[in-house]
Amino acid sequence: MRKKNIKDEKEKSRGKFKSASNLTTEEVKDVLLKKIKEETNKIIEDSSDLELVQKVQTRNDRINVVSLFSGAGGLDLGTELAGLVSRIGYTEAIKAFNNKELFDDVRSKSLFHTIYTNDMFVEANETYKKNFSSYIIQHQKDIRKVAHFPNNDLTIGGFPCPGFSEAGPRLIDDERNFLYIHFIRELVQTQPLFFVAENVKGMMTLGKGEVLKQIIEDFSSAGYTVTAHLVNARDYGVPQSRERVFLVGVHKDKIEKKFDYHYKLPLPTHGSPTEIDLLSEKVPWVTLREAIGDLESNPGEVFEGTYSTIYMSRNRKKSWNDQSFTIQASGRQAPQHPGGLPMTSYSDEEGHKHWKFNGDNRRLSTKEIARIQTFPDWFEFSKGSAIGKSGREISKNAQIDKIYKQIGNAVPVLLARAVIQPIADFLNDHFSEIKS
Repeated sequence: MRKKNIKDEKEKSRGKFKSASNLTTEEVKDVLLKKIKEETNKIIEDSSDLELVQKVQTRNDRINVVSLFSGAGGLDLGTELAGLVSRIGYTEAIKAFNNKELFDDVRSKSLFHTIYTNDMFVEANETYKKNFSSYIIQHQKDIRKVAHFPNNDLTIGGFPCPGFSEAGPRLIDDERNFLYIHFIRELVQTQPLFFVAENVKGMMTLGKGEVLKQIIEDFSSAGYTVTAHLVNARDYGVPQSRERVFLVGVHKDKIEKKFDYHYKLPLPTHGSPTEIDLLSEKVPWVTLREAIGDLESNPGEVFEGTYSTIYMSRNRKKSWNDQSFTIQASGRQAPQHPGGLPMTSYSDEEGHKHWKFNGDNRRLSTKEIARIQTFPDWFEFSKGSAIGKSGREISKNAQIDKIYKQIGNAVPVLLARAVIQPIADFLNDHFSEIKS
């Protein structure tokens, strides 16, 4: 009886949230404005935040970066790489990026200098600590309770928004969709030169486009000219079809008016082999064979377990010559390894379509999905403690899943590098004027 009551409460709670498909444009706007006010009222003054901010190590000879919702640091590493490209050139930077010793030797030359991160994911913070400089202040606290942020030149982050996803229920007033308000709060408080925010493709269509319109207006109100860019990661050297939206903000007074600068998304560097000729500046999309072909005999840790009916309702397997499906933040939902026979479809007695495996199959490993997200092999991921808060042992699968979650939530490193590169180049070219 108790279980039934809990279920009933969950259903009632779910019913509070409004589906975007059932609302008019004006109703969408009203919901958004109400939720924005609610989120703003959650701000709590905390003197410890101010004390922490005062400990950050800014540098006058670098562009100081704040990372919100930093996770394992995919966007951060891509930003660092973009800053390195602007300083030492693309060829040398990429060469160093793929070798830990070389990268450790040159990463201090990057234009960008990260000073502060904020994220609640314990294992992701541990991963970040393993791979980034020890001087970075990591603030493991709910951003809705953070009162103060450090001054900076560039703010980056991928704010969570489960209700924006096209795979979900598309609920616009889910409180988790309004964490972006606290991103804006940081911008209002610190006024960086630029900001870059990443999100799912579904944000563009939710509420008949009204949600994106409102979000852009909200970010613009902080003093920025904001542009939205829908990109597919495979067009920038990532071996994965992954569509995401980037919001890029240029400070109206500090940058746009002073330098007449307007952000332009770089042209794709990769494309379909069938569309590329001798005159094309593009190269073919990176294939799974090129990305992970050498890991077949030594893939590392793999999430194991049964497959849900939802998982088996679609093809989950690409060929070696394709790009991966989007890497999800879940080991259970990881795509299948491309080796062996392809999956095949069939229809049941009621005409419903299902898919089945043929021969031996397995999910992509943590090492393989890290490659597909363009993390370098030297990047270490933490799976946390083997003992949970309750004192009970955490299963191997549950531990491994924490790595899948970190990698799946991350912005592909090379995509981040490409998106931020125009900003890095501009800041490097005008560094003396900006810092004077």
